[in-house]
Amino acid sequence: MKILIVRLGAIGDIVHTVPVAAALRRAHPGATIDWLVERRHRAVVSLFPVTDRVIPIEPAGPWLATVQVVRDLRAARYDAVVDAQGLLKSAVLARLAGGARTIGFARPWLREPMSARFYTESVDASGTVHVVERNLRLLRALGLDDPRIETPLRALDATVADDVVAAEGARYGIVNPGAGWPNKQWPAERWGQVVAEIQRRHGFPWIVVWGPGEEGLARAVEEASAGVAMMAPPTTVEDLVALIERATIVLAGDTGPLHLAAAAGTPVVGVFGPTDPARNGPWSKADVSLSRFASCQCHHKRRCSAARWCLESVSVEEMVDAVERRLETVETR
Repeated sequence: MKILIVRLGAIGDIVHTVPVAAALRRAHPGATIDWLVERRHRAVVSLFPVTDRVIPIEPAGPWLATVQVVRDLRAARYDAVVDAQGLLKSAVLARLAGGARTIGFARPWLREPMSARFYTESVDASGTVHVVERNLRLLRALGLDDPRIETPLRALDATVADDVVAAEGARYGIVNPGAGWPNKQWPAERWGQVVAEIQRRHGFPWIVVWGPGEEGLARAVEEASAGVAMMAPPTTVEDLVALIERATIVLAGDTGPLHLAAAAGTPVVGVFGPTDPARNGPWSKADVSLSRFASCQCHHKRRCSAARWCLESVSVEEMVDAVERRLETVETR
């Protein structure tokens, strides 16, 4: 059996699709499982040893390069192509791959309903809540109905994590103040106050992780923490996950590092505004999500257009309490 998964990005969405590949691997150990992903996210898929081949593509790149990728996909002669993204571009690529079957969600479950035109089979996701559960529903078209959520990580280069442990000690927390959408970002100054208070109570230091363009946010957390938090050095995705794996706890908004922490099994406290943690949040029942989704007036919008930004109402005290509740269930890491 040869199967292609199409999930082009981004980090959190890729993590939420990994259980699909893991379930396929459990059911069909000898199958060929490939994954089509945007080149910039190739390293994220490669973190998880559940595929045979990660195939990078630049959907907005030179058309000749895209044509060559499509030719290579068609030459593979897939038995099934599974589009876990539900966008027009992913559906078109899934169909162009030329598999015997092209599987995707039914119209009510698609972000871009026109995508359904490119599937030979559509799957009803009724009764699902979390996006991981919804993605696993796609496998019913292939005769699989396995609800287990597995996100196995391969062995990682832990050089950066080793350096942090040598400098800070075996116990440390991670805070990620950035997010792809501005209205998902809780104020950096408040993050700094939270980690300072947790350090005062529990005695472990904090590492501030950051991505491209987020140095200012990380520095603001560091300054607001009165020296408790330290900015991480520039990291690759592999460095970041190695840091996360060893952390005592991770604090973040609805963004890639939070979902990587959930995949690694590291305790998480998340803060959610325009997105719903019941759908997008960490799936462990032990993790804690502070949510303003019910009162948010800008659901699934990248920028807030309301008179008052919903996450502004999340206080430092509320976050400290959430961290304390999660730490009560954490064994020493």
